Amino acid sequence: MSLFESLESSGSVSFADLFAGKGNLGDAKQHTLEEMAYLTCRGGWPRATDKSGKAALRQAFDYVDAIVNTDISRVDSVQRDPDLSIRIMKSLARLQGTQASVSAIKADLAPNAPNAVHENTVYSYVGALKKMFVVEDMPAWCPNLRCKTPVRTTDTRYFTDPSIATAALGLGPDGLMDDLKTFGFLFETLVARDLRTYAAANDGKVSHYRDKSGLECDAVMHLRDGRYGLIEVKIGGEALIADGLKKLNRLASEIDTKTMKEPAFRMIVVAEGEYAYEESDGTLICPIGCLKP
Repeated sequence: MSLFESLESSGSVSFADLFAGKGNLGDAKQHTLEEMAYLTCRGGWPRATDKSGKAALRQAFDYVDAIVNTDISRVDSVQRDPDLSIRIMKSLARLQGTQASVSAIKADLAPNAPNAVHENTVYSYVGALKKMFVVEDMPAWCPNLRCKTPVRTTDTRYFTDPSIATAALGLGPDGLMDDLKTFGFLFETLVARDLRTYAAANDGKVSHYRDKSGLECDAVMHLRDGRYGLIEVKIGGEALIADGLKKLNRLASEIDTKTMKEPAFRMIVVAEGEYAYEESDGTLICPIGCLKP
């Protein structure tokens, strides 16, 4: 479930309205950073949203236990090692929001692996996690931006819900607050989850963009008729928001309006905030607690 579905977003900013050219902004359902850490670890599991405290957080840990001990072998009738399963899930959790290759996952496993793990084995385990919809990587967006600059087409690594990553790492809300860098990556996973839900409700999809010149965007929400919006994800803070603005403006400046439409909107999604607002360049700064389809 997205935050809007679990009634933890005010829904004052609608993607349907933004694509229709209606820039309605409003108040957000406020969450402190500590509360956002809790929502990240709790996840969007329906049973968890009906509970609170440790009982809600336990849902993700129970799910991870079921994956590594039973489900990952049952999904395609291939017997897999529970220990290697959890180590691969931990590796994927550490690599959330990156375009990590299978060889990168293998390298991440190496320091704690008693025996070398073959790349084909990693492929098999990651493939099983995808079949169970535990992992849902974000594909690359390949528009006609800069035809002379090769677009990187590697998927971005994400779990379907951020709580799977925190449970695999053995982290709770306090652990995220003690490691804000990791929190930032996992907050991005939460936003990716919600954006996918909101895009699907508008018959759209979410991709990422990155080319070899360094031009990149965390998420592009695009509809079948060619309309699209550019989205950066930042946990918060003036410096990070300024970095997001710089990236979005640079990307927008490269768009060839002769062959592509201009973006319907540019947005930076942040963790905290009382309301959504618009920067002088037209970019929207939106707390995650104000979004809806």
